[in-house]
Amino acid sequence: MEEMEVTSWLTLDAIKKSKSAEIVETVGNLQTGHSKSVFCIIEDDYLELCYSDSAANTVRRYEDRDEFDEALEERKEDDGEASCEDNGDKDFDEDEDEEEDEDIKEGFSVEDETET
Repeated sequence: MEEMEVTSWLTLDAIKKSKSAEIVETVGNLQTGHSKSVFCIIEDDYLELCYSDSAANTVRRYEDRDEFDEALEERKEDDGEASCEDNGDKDFDEDEDEEEDEDIKEGFSVEDETET
């Protein structure tokens, strides 16, 4: 990996918006955090454009796609976006919020009311 410091976000924007740039993924958000990394491919170059409001802005160039993908996963972990094991849409507390005398019919909750 090669790294070059960039003083202006405008320079990073110019690289990102070039016609030959293919944006792979963006990690982070400058509105909610202190940094954002834009991973892009330009011809045979695998680049990470690092925007920061608290440190130096940088352009990182990776040797190959494997190194590029590894850096992308590392940034996701650092930012809290790492993929976690998906347990699907399981409802472990299936009927916890339903009372025993409730009957669910077509999306409506119908309670058995007895008159006293």
